Amino acid sequence: MNYVPNLKKKYNDEIVPALMKEFGYKSIMQVPRLEKIVINQGIGASIQDKKVLEFSQNEIATITGQKPVTTKSTKDVSNFKLRKGMPIGVRVTLRREHMYEFLERLIGSALPRIRDFRGISSKLDGRGNYTLGIEEQLIFPEIVLDNVHKISGMNVTFVTSANTDEEGFALLREFGLPFKKN
Repeated sequence: MNYVPNLKKKYNDEIVPALMKEFGYKSIMQVPRLEKIVINQGIGASIQDKKVLEFSQNEIATITGQKPVTTKSTKDVSNFKLRKGMPIGVRVTLRREHMYEFLERLIGSALPRIRDFRGISSKLDGRGNYTLGIEEQLIFPEIVLDNVHKISGMNVTFVTSANTDEEGFALLREFGLPFKKN
């Protein structure tokens, strides 16, 4: 018996039929799906202190369950004492089961822990993808407060196969992302 995440079951059993009915798709293959989730954290302070990068890598690995990749600068910026090729951030791309498990934890336990939370913005990028800015990594229950070196934010990008913002928004709404009521 193979393990199937709850949100993947929900997608196949509930979301696909709901979106087929809402948008009038004739085939299941037309229904938009979540392709990947990319978590990106820019760490400008890593220029002065290399330890900050290690702490961020450990935190992102704890949150996602996957080892992050370091992102490097593409050009020199003398005002920031930045040289080409210096490490300035960490990034993780989640696909398949890891993606659904992370999304379930994000919706179920992380987002409700944000102080004064009233929902997330419903602005997509024009192609059906959505980027959520998280201001502090402390909202994730996996992070132990005593081990936090520095509070830092991150971007979580949901890449969908949707062609329009309307389809992408409907897909993410069906997954349970708490969008603000306009």
